[in-house]
Amino acid sequence: MTKIYFETAESVCKGHPDKLCDYLSDCVLDACLKVDASARVACEVLATKGQIIVAGEISCEGYIDISDVIDEGLSQIGYDPMDYQVQCFMKEQSPDIASGVNSSLEQRKGDTDNEELGAGDQGTMVGYATNENSYYLPTPLVIANQLCQKADQVRESGDFPELRPDGKAQVTMKYLDQIPLLVDTVVMSLQHQSDIHHKSFERKVRKLIIDPVLAHYRCHDETQILINPSGQFILGGPEADTGLTGRKLMVDTYGGLVPHGGGAFSGKDLTKVDRLGAYMARYLAKNVVFGGLANRCLVKLSYAIGKAEPVMVSVETDGMNSVSDQTISKAIQAVFKLTPQGMIEELFKYPFDFKQTAHYGHFTDSSYPWEQISDKLQALITEVKRYEHPTNSH
Repeated sequence: MTKIYFETAESVCKGHPDKLCDYLSDCVLDACLKVDASARVACEVLATKGQIIVAGEISCEGYIDISDVIDEGLSQIGYDPMDYQVQCFMKEQSPDIASGVNSSLEQRKGDTDNEELGAGDQGTMVGYATNENSYYLPTPLVIANQLCQKADQVRESGDFPELRPDGKAQVTMKYLDQIPLLVDTVVMSLQHQSDIHHKSFERKVRKLIIDPVLAHYRCHDETQILINPSGQFILGGPEADTGLTGRKLMVDTYGGLVPHGGGAFSGKDLTKVDRLGAYMARYLAKNVVFGGLANRCLVKLSYAIGKAEPVMVSVETDGMNSVSDQTISKAIQAVFKLTPQGMIEELFKYPFDFKQTAHYGHFTDSSYPWEQISDKLQALITEVKRYEHPTNSH
């Protein structure tokens, strides 16, 4: 029996106030890691009219002029630093947390002779992948990201000078039996200068942004295109709406189409499993799908603060493969080291610029290390076969 249904996802432009705060938080993180690769950073930013407030915990062997970092970040996104006063409220990481991270519970109990970082927090991190497109992501989210990226490109290039930094896109996709059929509805709300003619503005949005993106996807005669449906959008960014780090979790991940562990990513160093664990879970899920072990895969990793090994490794697939979820989970744990230290060594062999992840989701750029196909994929497939057919393992 065929099943028709609809899925919707949104994305936001670089200048959206929440995304601005994510970017600024990661600018601070990158600045700290540049002077101290072992810095511990948990940086939150709040942006409102005329004010940027930076708060959190930083332990860093080196001086960082946070105000300068924020000013540079504002300029890069398209805002004038002269319009904002920067206030900083920072303190060092709690010694209680630091001790648990520096020496894991397993090490302190004598269960291991290896030096292991303990998890910097407790919680569950979620990773997902689907084979419905080359991005291994839900298609409406991919299109929404591409629309926002295109809007930023034409604004920054000068091809569309009427645009301002704030904006967002929402895409509804029609599915048939888990296969994306066609684009049903596109909503774009884009900030603009005051002296525009709305009809000509809409035509330009269609020509320069929407049509070039949708040309790669199937639409139909009744596909709805809604541009600034609320009317004019002159006031935007922090002047119109308060921004806060970590408030666009669905944009960062999978568009709300799968569960979310709840932890934000931006502004956090890699001892924070909210970020590191989510990257590893995505890496595992994508490799499972790429390896043909499932068409869709959801990986959950749960940690306890101060403990190195995860307390749960869960795999859920679409049930369309011949391999059980339990088998894939066991094989993952046999092949990959899922401690914070192990995940860092697997994914971050080179220094990484984290602020780039603040735009268009953390799983859309194939150059990110957690978006790569692992050199351990064949070992994973072999391990799955060994578990499925134990008599053939000798």
